[in-house]
Amino acid sequence: MRIGVMTPVVTAVPGQSADWEVAAGSDDLIDIAGTADHLGFDHLTCSEHVAVPASAEGRGTTYWDPLATLSFLAAATHRIRLATAVLVLPYHRPIELAKRYGTLDRLSGGRLILGVGVGSLREEFDLLGAPWPDRGTVADERLAELRDIWGRTDVGGMIVSPAASSTQVPIWVGGRTGRSLRRAVSLGDGWMPFGLSLAQITEMLSTTTASAGFDVVLTPSRPLDPLGDPTGTETALRRLRDAGATVASVRISAHSTAHYCDQLDRLSRSATELEQT
Repeated sequence: MRIGVMTPVVTAVPGQSADWEVAAGSDDLIDIAGTADHLGFDHLTCSEHVAVPASAEGRGTTYWDPLATLSFLAAATHRIRLATAVLVLPYHRPIELAKRYGTLDRLSGGRLILGVGVGSLREEFDLLGAPWPDRGTVADERLAELRDIWGRTDVGGMIVSPAASSTQVPIWVGGRTGRSLRRAVSLGDGWMPFGLSLAQITEMLSTTTASAGFDVVLTPSRPLDPLGDPTGTETALRRLRDAGATVASVRISAHSTAHYCDQLDRLSRSATELEQT
């Protein structure tokens, strides 16, 4: 099981983000990303929301743009992968994603992971003029088209240059329904469930046959505290692994940038210890 990091600072969600993140900026992100890269973590993430209703309690209102943010982190790292978690497919035309994120893939040396989803904020859909009815069908169509044109220079007689570094890109599909899992199995390379218990995830996975190499990307229910609670950290990771996770995407408890980097160091040792059990 590989372990990736849900990048701090770039979102501010009540109950998940710490006070120090509000004042943090680009230098803090470079320190954290560089540490995660050096320690061998699998990926960093960035979510997508253009605008969130003030009344949408629990979501928070701060979301850094994923293309700008991951491009910035790509320049500050060397091997760690860069995951959108997630892009809302009905907000975008496939050709736009192929060009913009294909350029990021090329600039980062093929380190991009496209995390995609259907979306759930009606007000944001209306603001962007995106199709709310049948958005699942729209997402399926656009994902299939994106698969077809990704990394190709000639798209229906139109030239897309530069294109991505390869015609293949890992696509993780987010969601909490059986349909999202079916979408992930048929059109993606992995599933990123949210809002489900491990028992529910295990049950859903038991009814599905995925191809070899299919990723199940799971997140602990609470931020990990590797220094303060190493036993609890290892237990949380072991539970994910036993539930079928091939990738853990984790939030980390910290009170400063320096403390966050220290937590990453301890977490990397916990991951090594877990591999040995």
